[in-house]
Amino acid sequence: MKIKEIIVVEGRDDTTAIQRSVNADTIETNGSAINKETIEKIKLAQQTRGVIIFTDPDYPGQKIRSIISEHVPGCKHAFISKEEALDKLGKSVGVENASRDAIIKALQDARTMLLEPIQEEITYEDLVDAGLVGGKGSREKREKLGKLLKIGYTNGKQLHKRLMMFTISQKTFRDALVKICQEEENA
Repeated sequence: MKIKEIIVVEGRDDTTAIQRSVNADTIETNGSAINKETIEKIKLAQQTRGVIIFTDPDYPGQKIRSIISEHVPGCKHAFISKEEALDKLGKSVGVENASRDAIIKALQDARTMLLEPIQEEITYEDLVDAGLVGGKGSREKREKLGKLLKIGYTNGKQLHKRLMMFTISQKTFRDALVKICQEEENA
């Protein structure tokens, strides 16, 4: 599978995992202290071929994602869950640990964030009412929602922002919640 866009990853091991899975070019940030030169490379890549940001599902990965999104608007975002990113010992989290299938699926599901949120707004109250914020089991529910909607895991404060940026409609949001509730009932 050939990927047109250039994939931004954190390091050399991530590049190796990506290139084992698909035919693609990468730019490595070498950690969350992204320098000006790397940002300029990513800007050029976005202008010429497009960019997919594919960072680890952890705080440093989210920080890198935010920095790049701030400086290079319009990039696509690919996500894997923490479970898919764990090493064999269950201690280290990273794209380099993901299976070929998980990497391919994440790249196929990559989404673009909007600069302006959609008007059909999901409110913070909707998140509270759905048990996604501030209640027992809300973290697990957010993990399931992020995986189902392919927007990655977020904390309670960031969930609303990410739903808006990825243009998740009220209907899609409600349908995902129904599916999560059905899964919980069947478990």
